Amino acid sequence: MLAGNLGLSTTQAEGEAMTRFFRIAVAVLLGATLMSGAARAAEITVVSSTAMTEFLQGAIPLFEQKTGNKVKTTFLSSAILPGKVKEGVEADLVVTTPGIYDDLVKAGKLVAGSRADFIKSSAGVAVHAGARKPDISTPEAFKAALLGAKSVGISKGPSGQYMVTLLDRLGIADAIKPKAVFTEPGERVGLIIANGKAEIGIQQITELLASPGIDYIGPLPPALQTTIVYTTAASTNAKEKEAAAAFANFLKSEAVLPIAKKMGLDPA
Repeated sequence: MLAGNLGLSTTQAEGEAMTRFFRIAVAVLLGATLMSGAARAAEITVVSSTAMTEFLQGAIPLFEQKTGNKVKTTFLSSAILPGKVKEGVEADLVVTTPGIYDDLVKAGKLVAGSRADFIKSSAGVAVHAGARKPDISTPEAFKAALLGAKSVGISKGPSGQYMVTLLDRLGIADAIKPKAVFTEPGERVGLIIANGKAEIGIQQITELLASPGIDYIGPLPPALQTTIVYTTAASTNAKEKEAAAAFANFLKSEAVLPIAKKMGLDPA
């Protein structure tokens, strides 16, 4: 009766009603799909050592493009990171060294058994851009280069800790101590070389390569070289556990090898 009053046949009215039904159904389905996609996308919070800054900045966009997840990263020096994590800083994943990992597991801040080594870094030597590059090809040449320098830049991070023990091993700790220039927390050796505070400096190769105003000479002699491993670990206050685990696995994949090589790093 209503269809007749509107000038429509029963068949026409039913057809238009069916069309409206399908339009509504499609809109509801599309909305549900969009909501489902949004629900799957996660924002992963990462707290990382500053030594991994450039590597992660190169790897994160690849991961985000592949998964649709987002990664928010805070970079802290090795001197500061443990304290911040112990204070309860929000993190799904922590990127640090095995020694710090063990300490934070004991403190109940990282999940035991979640350690996943993904990259290793060696130490190298640099001087101010344009300066004479001393011979560092042998332990004896490296020792002479340090003794001949007016000032020596040393990190307060893992490479600096190694250097302190290496100077003792070489028997030149007392000679270098008066002219040693240590970085501030979060500061790179490359910076104090570039600004003239240190004539020569030693730090992880990846950090030297990323520093402007310096010339990278090369790695430490093989007999004196050290390898610093970096690992990912799940935080005990993690919210995005599955997405963080996927990111940790991605950092060990072949997709990031070109970035690692460019940064002077090797797979763990």
